[in-house]
Amino acid sequence: MESHNLKQRFRDGPDITTTTTKDDKNRANRREKKMAMAKRGLRSLAIAVSFPLSLTSLNIYLFGSGHSYGALAKPFWFPPLWLIHITCMASSFVMGLSAWLVWAEGGFHDRPTVFSLYLAQLGLSLAWLPIVFWLGASWVGLVVCLAVFGALVGCSRDFRQVNPIAGDLVKPCLAWAAFLAIVNLKLVFL
Repeated sequence: MESHNLKQRFRDGPDITTTTTKDDKNRANRREKKMAMAKRGLRSLAIAVSFPLSLTSLNIYLFGSGHSYGALAKPFWFPPLWLIHITCMASSFVMGLSAWLVWAEGGFHDRPTVFSLYLAQLGLSLAWLPIVFWLGASWVGLVVCLAVFGALVGCSRDFRQVNPIAGDLVKPCLAWAAFLAIVNLKLVFL
């Protein structure tokens, strides 16, 4: 048989010399550049997500007690206050992620209205909680909630033009804003 005569090959035998070529240096430089870009991307993602999440957490800490909300006789489908807080934080996280996707594509530079819509949505979302739960102004809260919904519709439309995934990530936030508008409307008439 022929397989008995086969010999094992060694990669780094004594007769093999390795030389560093120009291609190897170029590959190493490209690898280092890619790693640096990845680190910058992760840092910017962390900032884009943690900024709205931190603002929402601070907002909940300062204004989210909602003693009057807990004392109300609510319908069975009203969410408890802790669930409202968690979902608002999740919405902030998702909006931060979708805004980062748009920023990474250069959408904020190419289309300044996209950034304005995102900031409007963020500001209005932060304003809703103290208006409804701290001040108890349900009518004003309903107007703010509808404005949040409108800003989210604009964000979804404009984000989708820059990055389709970012536009789709806004959809759960739209659903949450619509649900909050219904809850807020019901709070007006309680």
